[in-house]
Amino acid sequence: MENDWDIVRDSLSEINVFSNPNNGPVTISGHAKDLKCIGVGTDAAVFQSLKVPAFAFKKYAINKVDKVKAEAEVYKKLGNSPFFSTCFASYDNYLVLSYEEGNTLFDCVLQGIHIPEQVIDDVEAAREYVRSKGLNPRDIHLKNILLQNGRAKILDVSEYIQPGNDFRWEHLKKGYEQYYHLIDGNSVPFWLVETVRKWYNQRNKYFSSYEDFLKAILNILKK
Repeated sequence: MENDWDIVRDSLSEINVFSNPNNGPVTISGHAKDLKCIGVGTDAAVFQSLKVPAFAFKKYAINKVDKVKAEAEVYKKLGNSPFFSTCFASYDNYLVLSYEEGNTLFDCVLQGIHIPEQVIDDVEAAREYVRSKGLNPRDIHLKNILLQNGRAKILDVSEYIQPGNDFRWEHLKKGYEQYYHLIDGNSVPFWLVETVRKWYNQRNKYFSSYEDFLKAILNILKK
């Protein structure tokens, strides 16, 4: 018995995903007229089918396919939760997920869309839920959180099996609490958002502390 999403199998086979050095976004080659790319990460790309738009297909880079089963297992442990997508199936190099509407917080910042405090509260609750399932909530950042009807929906759970705290969410939350009011409702130029992202990823190289990093960003905002 075929599933609704099996209609996309041939189209997905026409697309190849390749990882890049220095943790850069993946490269996509090939084309399928019934698929559109809706997200690109460092390990995989996500596509939506025009034939079955209720599903999203996360296809991993050729040398990253070992992560497919790992992420599927994370979704299995998470079970049904309003904070996360639903994983319907996993195959050799891709996952079948529920398509989730909404803007990422990254896009909200670019477009000046208000991010309510409820989103912050939801992510905090989601992190507690993840821990209750014996997993580790990591890699939570602007591009991995959707604003969906005023609430948060978290994308990409692939790192929840890894140990340690990357502090991305803690830093993001702190920045929201201290400085979001300075940009709330205003569109922030892409170059500025990218500058902040790159500085953050290299903060240990250029700043003595996270507080010094925030001060540098504040100086830019004031100008």
